[in-house]
Amino acid sequence: MEELCAAGAAAPLRTDAEEPKQGSVLFLGGNEVKSSAVVKYSSAPPQAAFARLQEKTDLKLPPANWLRDSAKLGAAGTTILGNNKKSKPFSSFGMAYDFIDSVGNDVDVVSDSENIKKLLKIPYSKSHVSMAVHRIGRTLLLDELDIQELFMRSSQTGDWTWLKEFYQRLIDQKWQRKKKSKEHWYQKAILSKFLYYSINGDGAAQPVPSTSKPHQEGPVSGESDEAGRASWPTPFEMPSSLSEEPGASNQGSVPLEPSCLVGHVASAPKEQNLTPLFSDGENSQGLKNDFVRNILWTFEDIHMLVGSNMPIFGGGRYPAVSLRLRDNNKPINVLTGIDYWLDNLICNVPELVMCFHVNGIVQKYEMIKTEDIPNLENSNFSTKVIKDIAQNILSFLKSNCTKEGHTYWLFKASGSDIVKLYDLTTLCEETEDKYQNPFTMPVAILLYKVACNMMLKKNQNKKHYGTIRTLLLNCLKLLDNGRHPQISASANYMLSELFQLDEPKKDSMDFPINGNSDESYSEEEEEMPDSDENGSYSNSSDPPDDNKAVAIIKSVGELSVPEKYKSVHRIRPSCAFPVCHDTEERCRLVLNYVLEGLKSVDSSIKKESDLPAADPSTPIPLKYEDESTSGGPECPEKQMALFLDKMGSFQKGKHSSQSGMIPGSWQYKMKLQLILKSSRAYYILSDAAMVLQKYGRALRYIKLALQCHDTYCCLSASMLPEVLMFLCQCLTLCGDIQLMLAQNANNRAAYLEEYNYQTKEDQEILHSLHRESRCQVFAWATDLSTDLECQLSVSCKCYEAAYEILLFSNLKNQNPEQHVQVLKRMGNIRNEIGVFYMNQAAAVQTERVVSKNISMTEQQLWKKSFSCFEEGIQNFESIEDATNAALLLCNTGRLMRICAQAHCAAEGDFKREFSPEEALYYNKAIDYYLKALRSLGKRDVHPAVWDSVNWELSTTYFTMATLQQDYAPLSRKAQEQIEKEVSEAMMKSLKYCDVDTVSARQPLCQYRAATIHHRLASMYHSCLRNQVGDEHLRKQHRILADLHYSKAVRLFQLLKDAPCEFLRVQLERVAFAEFQMASQNSNAGKLKTLFGALDIMAKTKGAIQLIRKELMAESEQIRKEKSSAENMSSPDSSPGLNKEEVLKLLSIFESRMSFLLLQSIKLLTSSKKKIGGVNEEEVVLKTNKQVYSLLLRATANKAMTLLERTEVILSLLEQLTPNAEASSGGVQ
Repeated sequence: MEELCAAGAAAPLRTDAEEPKQGSVLFLGGNEVKSSAVVKYSSAPPQAAFARLQEKTDLKLPPANWLRDSAKLGAAGTTILGNNKKSKPFSSFGMAYDFIDSVGNDVDVVSDSENIKKLLKIPYSKSHVSMAVHRIGRTLLLDELDIQELFMRSSQTGDWTWLKEFYQRLIDQKWQRKKKSKEHWYQKAILSKFLYYSINGDGAAQPVPSTSKPHQEGPVSGESDEAGRASWPTPFEMPSSLSEEPGASNQGSVPLEPSCLVGHVASAPKEQNLTPLFSDGENSQGLKNDFVRNILWTFEDIHMLVGSNMPIFGGGRYPAVSLRLRDNNKPINVLTGIDYWLDNLICNVPELVMCFHVNGIVQKYEMIKTEDIPNLENSNFSTKVIKDIAQNILSFLKSNCTKEGHTYWLFKASGSDIVKLYDLTTLCEETEDKYQNPFTMPVAILLYKVACNMMLKKNQNKKHYGTIRTLLLNCLKLLDNGRHPQISASANYMLSELFQLDEPKKDSMDFPINGNSDESYSEEEEEMPDSDENGSYSNSSDPPDDNKAVAIIKSVGELSVPEKYKSVHRIRPSCAFPVCHDTEERCRLVLNYVLEGLKSVDSSIKKESDLPAADPSTPIPLKYEDESTSGGPECPEKQMALFLDKMGSFQKGKHSSQSGMIPGSWQYKMKLQLILKSSRAYYILSDAAMVLQKYGRALRYIKLALQCHDTYCCLSASMLPEVLMFLCQCLTLCGDIQLMLAQNANNRAAYLEEYNYQTKEDQEILHSLHRESRCQVFAWATDLSTDLECQLSVSCKCYEAAYEILLFSNLKNQNPEQHVQVLKRMGNIRNEIGVFYMNQAAAVQTERVVSKNISMTEQQLWKKSFSCFEEGIQNFESIEDATNAALLLCNTGRLMRICAQAHCAAEGDFKREFSPEEALYYNKAIDYYLKALRSLGKRDVHPAVWDSVNWELSTTYFTMATLQQDYAPLSRKAQEQIEKEVSEAMMKSLKYCDVDTVSARQPLCQYRAATIHHRLASMYHSCLRNQVGDEHLRKQHRILADLHYSKAVRLFQLLKDAPCEFLRVQLERVAFAEFQMASQNSNAGKLKTLFGALDIMAKTKGAIQLIRKELMAESEQIRKEKSSAENMSSPDSSPGLNKEEVLKLLSIFESRMSFLLLQSIKLLTSSKKKIGGVNEEEVVLKTNKQVYSLLLRATANKAMTLLERTEVILSLLEQLTPNAEASSGGVQ
């Protein structure tokens, strides 16, 4: 003892007043065992110093204080004789309820200390053992199963007949009740008197008043034990005084009503600080923890929660001792020694005081240390063997009591060496109703309470989810839904709560896939007999007819063999929390549990006809509300009522249930929770369907979510912020779905089919909702419309409703992200609606007959579109979303351009002029585009949007300039002013046309810039032709025309797909050269200009080669089609080339070339006559004549194809090019 307890001895036992409720620890034991105990709870009075009785004190005479309540002795004295000494059948459940944290987790065994001692004495004792065993997680609950009492009850009530028949058939055919002997009661009476003498302190035997005699005579007679039978409850019955029905008192025992039996157990899971389960009237069922002490005892590696009523005395030289009375004529045997030793170990008592008597006369006292008890004479036992017995029994039970919720029966007949384990639940179900087992309800309640306790901590450790689920499923298996709807509803709700719908999908992987043996266990686990090499126990029947036993210990002697029984039982992973990779599967599980919960609630709500009629003499209180006290019109409830009234057919102030459910009742609270849970599940399903682009299905689910929410609003008088927030999310998602349906109108038939499909589960949930209310506040939001405008409008209304909720509930400050999201969606939908109206206006404009006036419809569409864009811009600007604001400003600019085009179309083409209205709208468009650029600030904010706005702005300037140029408003403005405005607009268009940045739009920008330069050059060319006088201005126009032609040519050369445009510019340059030549006087000057013009024509070779290439490709394609005789197409049609345009340009090209060649021949011939001799000019003249001759022949041949003409021109240009360069140099 000195070696083991060095650490424990340093911390002395607490004194009388200090006995702790929790925390006292002491190590006790022999050299071979370790033991520590923590008092978790104690109702014992302060330890009293015991009084040593004088020798010759006669214990047969009762002391004056006998059987009176004593603060010093507490309950110990009376329980010695009272019926409570008999171990109650549910005593472990009382402890488990009080220490729910320990059950299923840290503790291996919960039991009365008497049961623990009885088990550890099995190898030494011939007496019978009968215990009920229940498994909750890794914890075993052990209770005495008094067969004598059980069968006495069976004889009187007819209950338990199945077990009695089974017992008589297999175990004891001649069963009869064994009565207690007079000696038994005599010994109990002497012990009781001894304890009262020990606290009395005067040592004198005082006569007891005659009124006390019945206390003695009753028990001592021992003929009847009727009192003891009160500890067994009728299965699922209770005293009539606790019945819910007032008239039931005359009916004896009645079935338990859930409200009486469960009390407050199944309060709404948000309030799961569970109150004690059973009221005082139910304590007779043994469900109260009435032990003086509850001790957490660790014996070696076994953790036990033990209840003990042993009286502990202290004071003086003995801080803590146990007091025992022994007959001096009877030596202490092994059983008594083990009894005393275990009691002292469990209760942290280091010493034992033994009082010896002979025939009730006190002889002497003896002090024995706890560690010396195993070595007493005649009571010698090995503590190591006791340790082995404990470990073997625990392993045996844990390996075989595998089914949670089942009642197992550990039985050893008197005088037998065989220990058998039966599964009473299975036996009961084979023969009778499972509710005939009186353990069913306490086990279900305990499973439920352990699950509740773990649910409160579920966020701390998700590995317990599998455990909680198994506890609740096993609880529901045991419960009769009809009798206990409250627990059933609550358990189903908690099962649904295990699936965290609000968490990201990846979190579902946090649940353990395999679990571990301590944290998760299977309700479907099969028995796994231990397979020790010696074949320790077996399912084979020892007597051939005993095949009902789950497991058998063939000989109690085996329990003393170290590690004879190893707990090889490993819990299979089937009970681990199901990992739902699929969101729909997870939500469907939740809805399944919710539906079961709703069924439980609905089944418990009494029909209206069952409700008691109102008492005509009792006034009905009318609840008047004062505006000032209820927060005035601005309080959230009133705001919500006004909002709902605005949204749909909500009846203000009506928060009542059609089914007769009473507000504040458990049904009311539970149904609200279940409705909200189903609403969340449908929301998640809808969101998942959105991701899969199943928009019909998504709308169906969000419709169900909002229907659930409608019912919640109708039932609940107050709105929690999180509920309002959830409604906001639902409406936002509904808006998204309606928008997607509008944008995917092509698949409308498929979406309609998805929308109309409904599962049986959904129908049943809706039926439960309609029991309470049929109001459909948000029905407008979830209709599947076939009208695009209606869908967009509904989507917008959903977002507006969500935004309104955020405003009146002040949630926008608490949830800034949601606020931003809703405003962003509002801006987006307003943009969509604005674009819709804008496109409609454009369509009306296209259909309008030329020169017809602008209709009112068209103007209304403009106004609607403009209004939507304006509101959308405000939405985006309020959340500082510059990019989206810029896009909407850009769309508004586009609307202004459509308005401008409408005014252009209204005037017709006859004597058409660019009108002031067109100018006004184009300038407005330009303003909006510039605002968009200012909104973005710089290109880095969003390059794509920046480039897009720049392009649109460039296009607007270009369009306006083109219209002014083509339809000059000469009736209002001078030609010079128009030219100036066109020039400015074109230059601004060039400014916003980015030709340098490499992007998909770069070729477009280059083409636009080339076209602008071309138009400007043409304009200046035209001015030069028409202008007279002012030589300075003419010179300026000539320079500008030449400059813009050069730039246009350079840009068109970069483009490989605009040969016609390039050719046209070059021909205009030739015409410009001809115009200049006309004003020249000297031959040398004219020759120079001519050769320059011919050089320009020579440079068109690349463009003509491109035209030839495309014509060849086209002819090849036609040849292939003809050869395959498929898809015969007209040779004139070419997708890439406008043949009419090519033909026209080539004709002009040939005529200009012919003219230039003829002029050059004339000039060169006249200069040759003057100069004489052979020089370079003669060579040029000869070549030009030859080319001119060939050209004349070619143009004369009308049968030539377009391709042949291009080939001729190319060959002529080949001949002309070197000579043109040479003669050009020669002339210079």
